[in-house]
Amino acid sequence: QAHLVESGGGLVQPGESLRLSCATYGFISEWYGIGWFRQAPGKEREGISCIGSSEGVTRDSTYYADSVKGRFTISRDDSQSTVYLQMNNLKPEDTAVYYCAATRTRWYVGPDEKEYDTWGQGTQVTVSS
Repeated sequence: QAHLVESGGGLVQPGESLRLSCATYGFISEWYGIGWFRQAPGKEREGISCIGSSEGVTRDSTYYADSVKGRFTISRDDSQSTVYLQMNNLKPEDTAVYYCAATRTRWYVGPDEKEYDTWGQGTQVTVSS
């Protein structure tokens, strides 16, 4: 059965970095886009980054929300069936539970939750001095 497992969250100080991992199981993840979402306390979940499938027109396509553009980098290692989110220059407003998810179809790259149908359990990121 398809599922995703996030790891790499933790407590860091402002300006520091973290790398989140999203390990995929039970499906050919390189055929699908993988997105990262986050939900801060009292706020709606938001899509912050996505990487397209490794085949076809979405190959090498990425999406970043304005709030993370220039600080976060998404990448995938298909040999490990894992997608990474490198987060640099973290800010207190980045504090949230971070989730990864796989797209419903092969060709979507973007932040719309309705386009994702397989989700991980989340990992907590806390940025505080």
